[in-house]
Amino acid sequence: MGFILFLSEMDIAWGAKILGVRIWPAEDYTRVTLESDKALPISQQLLTNPDRLVVDVQGMELNTALKDLVAKVKPNDPYVSQIRVGQFQPGMVRLVFDLKEPIKPQLFTLDPIGEYQYRMVLDLYPATPPDPLMELVKNSARKESALEKANEEIDLIAQFATKKEKEAAKAPAAPVAQAIPEVKESITPKKQRRLITIAIDAGHGGEDPGAIGSMGSKEKHVVLSIAKRLRDKIDNDAYMRPFLTREGDYFVPLHTRVQKARRVEADLFVSIHADAFIEPRAKGASVFALSQMGASSTTARWMANKENASDLIGGINIKTQDKQVANLLLDMSTTAQIKDSLQVGQAILRQIGGFAPLHKPKVEQASFAVLKAPDIPSILVETAFISNPQEEARLNDDAYQDRIAEAILKGIRDYFSKNPPVARRSTA
Repeated sequence: MGFILFLSEMDIAWGAKILGVRIWPAEDYTRVTLESDKALPISQQLLTNPDRLVVDVQGMELNTALKDLVAKVKPNDPYVSQIRVGQFQPGMVRLVFDLKEPIKPQLFTLDPIGEYQYRMVLDLYPATPPDPLMELVKNSARKESALEKANEEIDLIAQFATKKEKEAAKAPAAPVAQAIPEVKESITPKKQRRLITIAIDAGHGGEDPGAIGSMGSKEKHVVLSIAKRLRDKIDNDAYMRPFLTREGDYFVPLHTRVQKARRVEADLFVSIHADAFIEPRAKGASVFALSQMGASSTTARWMANKENASDLIGGINIKTQDKQVANLLLDMSTTAQIKDSLQVGQAILRQIGGFAPLHKPKVEQASFAVLKAPDIPSILVETAFISNPQEEARLNDDAYQDRIAEAILKGIRDYFSKNPPVARRSTA
């Protein structure tokens, strides 16, 4: 069954020039992008036995840039084994994707924005998408088992303490010198009911580089490195388990990041960034929470608008957006969620402030799309300004990245020590 993207005669651009071809493989999906100086009519067709995807691009001739796409396929690409490119007929180039498994392709075009010209985007989603919750449960099975065993031991100790209390209550009065010591509540260990799930969101990725420093550092790379450091630290904690919304250099739409966190029933959502500001003098780390009442400062509003534009730069297929889901995330963000977010945000800000300059001493608020999970405390950590040359150098330093990750971890621990997580909404 084929799909054709219809364009009017005015839109058809013969002799278009290809400016770049890119491929972004990931477990979620593989994205292929063709960037050109004019909009291009495109069509696609899925074939089976073997599985192939055929894409015809009108208005162009085969050139070196298109041929380069063949060499960009990586052996570890989950869905594409190879790409064949040829001149199907005059003015039409054919791309054939040999597939490793059945897919559900999404084909769409993007108008120029930022540094990009016209883009033809081909997203290859698996016919059977991976389940992030099942993967998380599998990866944390050993830790879950150890926690259950610890809970059983705590139950035994609690039962023993209760038995002693009952025996003491029934025993006849004894001389003061031989009285049975009172069993205090403090000797009963506090039960850890379950693992705490932390969703770690490395901002930007793939087509969206995020902010770029004067030395050429890209925000998407820096924050993924910090996110992985935080993941490893949480992995070493007996009572928490980490989940990354992206594990490599690929784009994840903002609403998908929120949906992923909800799918794994996260107890906390931490989005990590290293943004830029219009003035290179801007410095210091910040923590943001959601606001329903407008931004807490001009800077916070500017930051939110910039981050919310990530979807436009990274490239989303507008036609597939579920308006009902978007409205749900917009309307159901609760006062309780914001209150909890402010608390955990302040705990993390205190930890970062212990070794690094802060942009503002309090958690700021604005309408960040990525913080709109209605039932998960959600914060956005700006680790430093990549637009500040001194801070850009710091962001590329392993020791600084490690200290930032450690500070976030300590803040998380501090928050949950005072705010134990509620029971699961459903069985994991």
